[in-house]
Amino acid sequence: MEVTATEFKTKFGYFLSLVPSQDIWITKNGKPVARLVDPNVSAVDAISGILKGKISDSIDQYSLRDERLSRYEIND
Repeated sequence: MEVTATEFKTKFGYFLSLVPSQDIWITKNGKPVARLVDPNVSAVDAISGILKGKISDSIDQYSLRDERLSRYEIND
């Protein structure tokens, strides 16, 4: 959900109650300035949801981790 900073300020409690079910994007002058997310959802899950359909389904948190760690492996 996207709301203006003014609307967010006036209906703060209402938008906080929505956070467990959806992310809240706060805009100022039409540009996003903040995003409220459920703290009980891992960052990996949140990013995966945003990227769903934009990246291959074969990519998961474990393959990303392995790829990242392989960059730091020292070859003897």
